[in-house]
Amino acid sequence: MDSKLTIPEPTIPNPPEFNQPADLDDGLVKVRGARENNLRNVDVDVPRDAIVAFTGVSGSGKSSLAFGTIFAEAQRRYFESVAPYARRLIQQGHNPKVESITGLPPAVALQQRRGTATARSSVGTLTTLSNSLRMLFSRAGKYPEGASQLDSDAFSPNTAAGACPVCHGLGVAHTVTESSLVPDPSLTIREGAVAAWPGAWQGKNLRDILTHLGYDVDTPWKKLPKKERDWILFTDEQPVVEVTPQRDRVAKPYKGRFWSARSYVLHTLADSKSSTMRDRVLRFMETGPCIVCGGSGLRPEALAVTFAGKTIAEFNELPMTELAALIRPTAELAAASTASRTQTSGEANEVAIAITRDLLGRITVLLDLGLGYLALGRPTPTLSPGEMQRLRIATQLRSGLFGVIYVLDEPSAGLHPADAEPLLDVLDTLKRSGNSVFVVEHNMDFVRAADWLVDVGPHAGEGGGGILYSGPVQGLASVEDSVTRPFLFPGGHGNTGGTDETPDADSRATGTGATPAGPRKAKSWLKLRNINRHNLRDLDVDFPLGVLTAVTGVSGSGKSTLVSRVLADVAGAGRHELDRLVQVDQKPIGRTPRSNLATYTGLFDGVRKEFAATDGARSRGFGAGRFSFNVAGGRCETCQGEGFVAVELLFLPGSYGPCPECNGSRFNPETLEVTYRGQNIADVLGMTVNAASDFLADLPSVSRSLQTLREVGLGYLRLGQPATELSGGEAQRIKLATELQRLQRGHTLYLLDEPTTGLHPADVQLLMAQLQRLVDAGNTVVVVEHDMGVVAGADWVIDLGPGGGDAGGAVMAEGPPAVVARSTESRTSPYLAEALER
Repeated sequence: MDSKLTIPEPTIPNPPEFNQPADLDDGLVKVRGARENNLRNVDVDVPRDAIVAFTGVSGSGKSSLAFGTIFAEAQRRYFESVAPYARRLIQQGHNPKVESITGLPPAVALQQRRGTATARSSVGTLTTLSNSLRMLFSRAGKYPEGASQLDSDAFSPNTAAGACPVCHGLGVAHTVTESSLVPDPSLTIREGAVAAWPGAWQGKNLRDILTHLGYDVDTPWKKLPKKERDWILFTDEQPVVEVTPQRDRVAKPYKGRFWSARSYVLHTLADSKSSTMRDRVLRFMETGPCIVCGGSGLRPEALAVTFAGKTIAEFNELPMTELAALIRPTAELAAASTASRTQTSGEANEVAIAITRDLLGRITVLLDLGLGYLALGRPTPTLSPGEMQRLRIATQLRSGLFGVIYVLDEPSAGLHPADAEPLLDVLDTLKRSGNSVFVVEHNMDFVRAADWLVDVGPHAGEGGGGILYSGPVQGLASVEDSVTRPFLFPGGHGNTGGTDETPDADSRATGTGATPAGPRKAKSWLKLRNINRHNLRDLDVDFPLGVLTAVTGVSGSGKSTLVSRVLADVAGAGRHELDRLVQVDQKPIGRTPRSNLATYTGLFDGVRKEFAATDGARSRGFGAGRFSFNVAGGRCETCQGEGFVAVELLFLPGSYGPCPECNGSRFNPETLEVTYRGQNIADVLGMTVNAASDFLADLPSVSRSLQTLREVGLGYLRLGQPATELSGGEAQRIKLATELQRLQRGHTLYLLDEPTTGLHPADVQLLMAQLQRLVDAGNTVVVVEHDMGVVAGADWVIDLGPGGGDAGGAVMAEGPPAVVARSTESRTSPYLAEALER
């Protein structure tokens, strides 16, 4: 297909009323000759001051166009205006492969990312609400009599002025207690009561020292005086005595140093180079809230200050719905009544009113986005990508920027349909504020609400990269090659554009629904009783075994807690007729470029063995290890097998480039001389799954892995594609494919948390076909899901709610999809009923 299609002249929604330079008068961002990743030299015109949806199957090239080309070029132009020295301090993107882009304003990218892995990042720090809250307590808090006013830094656990001196602001302390050091107090010291002490000679040495010091090592621990027990376990003294070994009259006396059990544990953790030793003593430590700051991470001076009767630590623990209610009385004080107030009049002064008004306005945006159940102190690592992105969107909405392009990566990800509706209003507000909103999106409800649609494809990888359509949304109905079209306009607008790479429309359809005979019946039930975890309180719920169950509910209702924690813990104990538990999450399959699809699935082992069996390898004495880029021997030593090297430039930003020695192949020349069917090992790693399936078809174990990867819609990925380049959805499907390729053993429970995140509806059908296959093989599958098409195809639905946070945690409806769709209590039921009617 020609990637340079004739595109209808756009009609600009909401044309700007302000004057623009001559080259911007047409209101278009014009992209010419885009070649980023799989984009095939495409040209496309996209309107500004509009909501533009970029659609296409996973891997089609839509993100390469929106993020890799349009946003990357806007970012590059901004960095060009920054002084060279300052550029070195900024993490920069790449220069996109594109001939030209005109009419391009500044851009802000809001991509799907999980919370940063740091205990010091929270909802409050991410949204900057914590800054205002600290200022409120500093300037308008109620101080104890005689106390000096504190700076705002004193109310932050992330500063030297505010951090608790014991836990250093983390709120968590690692301590040892008598019960952790002495798990069995009925034992004597000689019998090993002090379990934290080392074994063998070192432990005997400590016992001999105690005997010399006059302590009884043959009386049960619990009968020793408390003063003696405390000294043995916790003293910082280290007396050195001359010891005559007990029960060993031949040995000569020696000088022995005593260590308390606590000193030994802390010393081992701090200084031992043995991971085995460190892991051993960690068992004797207890982790919990810091006893000095109560888990807040703050100094006592800050915790003594209150506002509205609460400390800042208590403010941080409140759901934002309650926080808004707490500050509203101050924020709504009449402006006229503040005239007589002074800056020192406490909670009702002008500063308090101004700060609380600003806080309330910013929090209200978060409430409108359905995030009222979150607390400011909630750590970001516990947030989903969808929650993270909505927090960033809310922050941008209050920033007041004008004339920029917001590029969003699936803003609907992780959202219940009821939560998605307010988000559409927020995006429309961004547009009405004079900005452009470009969204990469798979949610067809979001796409229908857009002003403009750019459909990329028709397929993934080498089969994609073309612009099928760019224009008003309704115009896609006439584009027969579009895989998006039948999902955007259900009810008879042609085929799905199926090829031999993917199942056709009919076979896909069988993957989304239940079996033709209707929902399957449970083989037995896993009954959970009196669950208390996070917002689940005294919850009773039954999970059917041998079927596909969907757990639904608005964001924060307790779905992930129920499935990924409670159900996983119970099933992991090996009870209830289950032989295995498999959790398939969206965490990366590796944190470095050395991990990739081929190594994770294990198929690379088979490829390396086949190369080692060739005549070329045998004549050179090469074994399978020679064809690994992770070990010395066959890899390129210049780049250590990574394929690229860092380039440091004085007064210019550092960058990465292909290794000059191996040109990015990862291997040395001698290794690359060995070929299999005319291809060397680097050539094979550069193949897509689809291409490799044909090339390696006669290798049974490798072929089975490749076929499974194709069946979950990953045929477009390269075998050597680094783990760092994979999305969460791609990582999850790789994990699922790895499970599917294994021989089934017994009854397995599969738990998946939002498996359709990042998937086009056509890819969702491929995924669902595989999940149905697992159930047909006698296993149980439980998914946490917001996609109502998936929920409609489940055998059983458990809906939680009614709201998020403290307003959630209850079972609102359960049963087959048709039964839940008729519920009058469930917020999911109207959306499920609509999906069942399609």
